[in-house]
Amino acid sequence: MSSKAIPVLGFVAPSGTGKTTLLRKLVPVLRKRGLRVGYLKHAHHTFDLDLPGKDSYEIREAGADQTLLASSERWALQVENRVRGADPDLVEMLAQFRTGSLDLVLVEGFKHSAYPKIEIYRSVLGKAPLYPEDTDIIAVATDSRLP
Repeated sequence: MSSKAIPVLGFVAPSGTGKTTLLRKLVPVLRKRGLRVGYLKHAHHTFDLDLPGKDSYEIREAGADQTLLASSERWALQVENRVRGADPDLVEMLAQFRTGSLDLVLVEGFKHSAYPKIEIYRSVLGKAPLYPEDTDIIAVATDSRLP
């Protein structure tokens, strides 16, 4: 991994607000401008990239701490968190990127971490905005007036 500092920009909001929808539209725009974009998503639930019955799944279930799935199209490294229930650390997760081949990392979530974030706010959801309590929010994207 390169030691090059890479810009990181987060997008935060309650689930169902439209973070992913916005990012799906933003990434192609950034790519058209020549930027190489990384993406980090904080999942609040268990997820699995592998399928029961596949060799890599069975070996991981047998106790492998790290499992690397690789093909001619892509590869993915899964690392088991032996301490269950602890949220992943943003800095540790960002350190996993190959920063030498990226210009920017977009982060979805990690709203309690200190880093530059854009809040996605939709008043129709009836939830209070985050920006009044979070000084790391540098902008708000909204489809209505802010309270």
